[in-house]
Amino acid sequence: MSLSPGNTAWPANAGQAVGSEDIASDAGGVLLSIARLVKRFGAVEALSGVDLEVPAGQVTALIGDNGAGKSTLIKTVSGIWEPDAGQIRWAGEPVRIRSPKDASALGIATVYQDLALCDNLDIVQNMFLGREYTEYRLLDETKMEREAKATLSDLSVTTVRSIRQAVGSLSGGQRQAVAVARAVMQNARLVIMDEPTAALGVAQTAMVLELIRTLRSRGIAVLLISHNLNDVFAVADRLAVLYLGRIAAAGPVSEFDTQSAVYAITTGTRRESSAEHSETA
Repeated sequence: MSLSPGNTAWPANAGQAVGSEDIASDAGGVLLSIARLVKRFGAVEALSGVDLEVPAGQVTALIGDNGAGKSTLIKTVSGIWEPDAGQIRWAGEPVRIRSPKDASALGIATVYQDLALCDNLDIVQNMFLGREYTEYRLLDETKMEREAKATLSDLSVTTVRSIRQAVGSLSGGQRQAVAVARAVMQNARLVIMDEPTAALGVAQTAMVLELIRTLRSRGIAVLLISHNLNDVFAVADRLAVLYLGRIAAAGPVSEFDTQSAVYAITTGTRRESSAEHSETA
């Protein structure tokens, strides 16, 4: 499928609801493929030919030091910025993502670190903000409550007291759950999570990690950006290390340990993990 400068080429099913059977059929295949992606800001090249694959139904962790290009990469995939060069493929088809609306139509949802929630609104209002159900020009509160409750239940979120509880009264883990549930309700096939456990306590962190596992069990791919290697190794299937705008190392998480991950983060080169070293010794 070719792309013209003024055109965006989409897969035939972009923007359509995706059932569990459709998602499951993609499991193991590459959902998002990034090739030679370049993004410049004036004289600064934030991304220098990034290659990355995100398989369907798996958790891919993207790690790297501050300034490595993690935020630039996810904002490019999310449609905030257009790349200057390179190609993005979605389910095997080349696509051009020029806006967050384009990303959403494909099934890409991004949960940023600030979560973009309205503290003065309740859970239902946040989950349907901007796409409320109406009937006879009135809000269909019953239908929205029913769907919000079902989505939270499907994600095993059981700690909220009421779906009419103000988001400002929720814990950090519960707020993450609401933001992820909102993404899932939009038929997301890939959820990008930016530092989801930052500043959370032990119990709240455990809740978020379990939420990530639940997404994976539902066949939804997760791209996890995190500085916490304990969290990464607890849930990730694959690991990719960004170093000064390029991928320094990538592969199944079994090929890495904490030492080899830190080495790639700090030097931009890959070395064997202790497990790999013992196998080759």
